[in-house]
Amino acid sequence: MNDTTWKGDALCAQTDPEVHFPEAGGTSRNAKRTCMACPVRPNCLDYAVDTEQYWGVWGGLGQDELRRLIRARRAETTAA
Repeated sequence: MNDTTWKGDALCAQTDPEVHFPEAGGTSRNAKRTCMACPVRPNCLDYAVDTEQYWGVWGGLGQDELRRLIRARRAETTAA
């Protein structure tokens, strides 16, 4: 479930980490652009949701988007 072998192929590993963890009020535009071109984007997003990563840009989603997805998946799991 939390296999992280995909991280070696992640484009963000080749960029400044601060881009994917912008300060409050900062932009996530460049991080999202990197994510959209990344071959392991689906793996990254699954990892972020499975491990409840609330900070930063993961799989092309910003913090607010991630939080909504995490809450939605948690609700699906508890409803099942």
